[in-house]
Amino acid sequence: MTECKVGIIANPASGKDIRRLVSQALVIGNREKASIVRRMLVGLHAAKADQVWIMPDKFGIGTLAIDELERTYPDTVKNVEILDMEYSGTGIDTIRAMRFMRQMGAGCILVLGGDGTSRLAARECENVPLLPVSTGTNNVLPQFIEGTIAGLAAGLVARAYPAKLDGVVYRSKALDVIVNGTKADSALVDVAALEGSFLGSKAVWEMDSLRQVAVTRASPVNIGLSAIVGMVHPVDMDSPEGAMLRVEQAGRQRVQAAVAPGLIKEICYESVSIMQPGVLYPITAERPLVLALDGEREIYLGEHDQASLQLRLDGPWLVDIDKVMMQAAREKIFVSQQ
Repeated sequence: MTECKVGIIANPASGKDIRRLVSQALVIGNREKASIVRRMLVGLHAAKADQVWIMPDKFGIGTLAIDELERTYPDTVKNVEILDMEYSGTGIDTIRAMRFMRQMGAGCILVLGGDGTSRLAARECENVPLLPVSTGTNNVLPQFIEGTIAGLAAGLVARAYPAKLDGVVYRSKALDVIVNGTKADSALVDVAALEGSFLGSKAVWEMDSLRQVAVTRASPVNIGLSAIVGMVHPVDMDSPEGAMLRVEQAGRQRVQAAVAPGLIKEICYESVSIMQPGVLYPITAERPLVLALDGEREIYLGEHDQASLQLRLDGPWLVDIDKVMMQAAREKIFVSQQ
């Protein structure tokens, strides 16, 4: 039987950006994140995880979770370790931890954060399934799921990895950003083109500078930039296409969307077009521009930069928690007889 190894990446910075000041976004502090990790560890123990690694951070989310369980349910943390790695308090920690966990044989990675944290983890996950759990602001990929259930599902996936995952994981789409002929980065949910050169606070909440937004998925029930497209042209996560909306400040078509929790904005737009995989779609020629990937400003485009977007269907594998747990029920994995 495959050894069950699981990683936990808990981003201490998720859910703390400037959108907390300009909207009504929920604040999930690091003590609550430690509590979520603690419950995940209980679920992983019940799923008979053989080894669990937790990313270190300056707050000590993993350490706090382990210490509290050692006092109450010590058996649950016998095989749990804080990953032995240097940490900087930046997104590089997520990338480095993901790489280490994958190289050490993890069969599933729990990721606590928002869309941005999932995007960073996806850079190094290769074929290891991710189970994103919402503790961020924009949560299109991450799920609002109880930590105990997330731990159970991750343990079951890791035990089945890599041979028996049909039907319980699915492949996310991705948008590659091509700058001057070279892939610069990728987004899992949306890429937005914003007028100006200011990176500063990475979070995006003002819509006056928005010129274009492309999405891999879009639903009117989502929060964030993808919700703008979702109100006009919903794109299912299973659909082999994306969509691009071109903003026109003088446009006669207008749409209202929840761009952040408790923050609804009206956007004038020119058109919405379908994106097919493998095709290069030009980013608006206006310069300077900043590109926001999954809600965070990341790439500056100067006067001479040429940029385009390309949709692909081979993004990271994501866990479908409902399907994992329903399969466990059908197979009576947690049922025993006296």
